[in-house]
Amino acid sequence: MYAIIADGGRQYRVEEGQNVVVDYRDAEPGSAIQFDRVLAVSNGSDIRIGKPTVAGVTVTAQVVGAVQGEKLTVQKFRRRKNLRRRTGHRQIHTSVRIEKIAVEPPA
Repeated sequence: MYAIIADGGRQYRVEEGQNVVVDYRDAEPGSAIQFDRVLAVSNGSDIRIGKPTVAGVTVTAQVVGAVQGEKLTVQKFRRRKNLRRRTGHRQIHTSVRIEKIAVEPPA
């Protein structure tokens, strides 16, 4: 069983037990997060696609902790002005473990 969820302007294909890195949230490790913007859910051959979301489906995840993304290098250069700057940036993300995909039967 898998679901496609939308969070932070991105879409993720998630399964139970999978670790997913999402945008940073100020949440304690071990706390629960619910994703209710589920775009599609599949259970074998039974596929439900939302318009735009599937009603009655929630994805519950447990916060693992904060992680840092890969380093991005930022360079500034002005020709003939003796200006060269090089800095880096590492974005903070939140790692979550998908615990359960809860599907209510269609009405």
